Amino acid sequence: MSKRLFVDIKNTLKNLPSNPGIYKYYDKSDKIIYVGKAKNLKKRVNSYFHKKHDNNKTKVLVSKIYRIEFVIVDNEMEALLLENNLIKEHQPRYNMMLKDDRSFPLIRITNERFPRVFAMRNPKYDGSKYFGPYTSARSMHVVLDLIKSLYPLRNCNYNLSDENIKANKFRACLEYQIGNCKAPCVGKESESEYLESIKSVRNILGGNFASVKTHLKSEMLAASENLAFEQANKFKEKIELLEMFRTKSTVVSHTISDVDVFSGVINEKSAFINYMKVVNGMVVRAKSVEYKLKMSETMSEVLEYAIPELRQRYESTSKEVIVPIELESFQDLKLTVPKIGDKKKLLELSVRNALLYKKQKMDQYEKLNPSHRTDRLMQKMKEDLRLTEEPKHIECFDNSNLQGTNPVSACVVFKDGKPSKKDYRHFNIKTVIGPNDFDSMKEVVKRRYARLLKEKQNLPQLIIIDGGKGQLSSTVEIIEELGLYGKIAVIGIAKRLEEIYYPGDSLPLYIDKSSETLKIIQQLRDEAHRFGITHHRNKRSKEMTTSELDGVIGIGPKTIDTLLQKFRSVKKIKTASIQELTDVIGADKALKLHKYFTE
Repeated sequence: MSKRLFVDIKNTLKNLPSNPGIYKYYDKSDKIIYVGKAKNLKKRVNSYFHKKHDNNKTKVLVSKIYRIEFVIVDNEMEALLLENNLIKEHQPRYNMMLKDDRSFPLIRITNERFPRVFAMRNPKYDGSKYFGPYTSARSMHVVLDLIKSLYPLRNCNYNLSDENIKANKFRACLEYQIGNCKAPCVGKESESEYLESIKSVRNILGGNFASVKTHLKSEMLAASENLAFEQANKFKEKIELLEMFRTKSTVVSHTISDVDVFSGVINEKSAFINYMKVVNGMVVRAKSVEYKLKMSETMSEVLEYAIPELRQRYESTSKEVIVPIELESFQDLKLTVPKIGDKKKLLELSVRNALLYKKQKMDQYEKLNPSHRTDRLMQKMKEDLRLTEEPKHIECFDNSNLQGTNPVSACVVFKDGKPSKKDYRHFNIKTVIGPNDFDSMKEVVKRRYARLLKEKQNLPQLIIIDGGKGQLSSTVEIIEELGLYGKIAVIGIAKRLEEIYYPGDSLPLYIDKSSETLKIIQQLRDEAHRFGITHHRNKRSKEMTTSELDGVIGIGPKTIDTLLQKFRSVKKIKTASIQELTDVIGADKALKLHKYFTE
């Protein structure tokens, strides 16, 4: 495996999501050699490359992997269904399972007068309606049994035409006698009554359980009121089964016969388009591609180019295309922007894969070219915070005190969006007495930037104050006094709602909670708080320790340092024996110390 190829696969492995989904391995000729499913794509795919395999077949497979693709789905069941479809479509060399014609079970509502409802595996496209597929035959039979108990439907294959029924060609069978059928064959149930039951069955199979659950609850309450507790419990069990049951899959839907699905996301330089092909209700292809933008094209312009290009590349003849936005019409093509239903779910799945592909590509670019992330982040922060220049150097201040004692302040520094710990600074408050955050902020800001100016060091492009309008105003007062106002941007961040305040503006700015800009600001604020608290605790601890040992006549600062280095705490010094103390500081000082703590 070449070094370049190894880097590509290594980057793919790093960027794999932890979602359920399927993965596809390609060889040098760009042919799929293996398709697999995973509950966690990252763990599963990485295991091929980071584990020692005893199986020779797996070793050979890994040695032939040239490229990796993946598709995320909602859950393990959908991964299983998609894996099944792709293996049947591509027949990969190293897949041994699922190559036969076995398919997952469906529920069919036949296209005939007095339709029948039953299970089957291989659909016949004769106008019948299909629901599923179901990864568990048991769960499918649960819903079939429920339908049977709620709506007695025929299971015979008689031709129940109006002429045959009027001619008395049939007679009621045992199913009618035991209550499993209402005998439409002999006119005991009208076609309209029967079709009402079929309509309810379609609601159940389509996931609309509300009316059915209402009916079951009323039956349960009625049985309970009549003291038929055993029957009431049966209704309760059916309600629980109905609530637990999942009838549909967004990966496969037999209500969709032959469509293409396109979606995408866009940034300032590229558009990331996802294409999915659905044939006979099954996803048979999922591909994501990147288009470099030339003149800030819109998503509609990119899709109008990508749809015919990708359809031609993959020789698609589908007459319907599902898209996320309205587009100019294409000749002989039906463009659908779905709002609800299976088509909407397929579009949502496509969008999730487009977003994931974008993240994967951006992460790859940033790993190969670290400055790419920095440039993008600085530009983003400049736009979000309405700055005149990119904030490559940011400083953040935070005050810390305990009921006014040991007041300190911390300044943390970020350069190119990352902590520059060698530039962090602590400040002991010298001129302020008591807990006064405003005056404390004035003191440390003045000391910090007066020194930078005096030493002709680089100034930051942005100062962040941990606090609201009060602390911000105090800082701006000092910045103006130093002649730096307008040269350095200053903002304050209030903790409760993460509002961003600007000098002279009473209304705060709210940044998207998921944006990188807010995350960097929060990281600065949290780092300043951590750094300040650590210094404050150390100072308080040192004062408490030295004040207790300073009371011992004949024990000086050097002796105290020697004792603390050995015993680590005053508590251990107090409980140490005279001999232990003598070994460290000599007999004379040990005796004085021992008497001090024991008398």
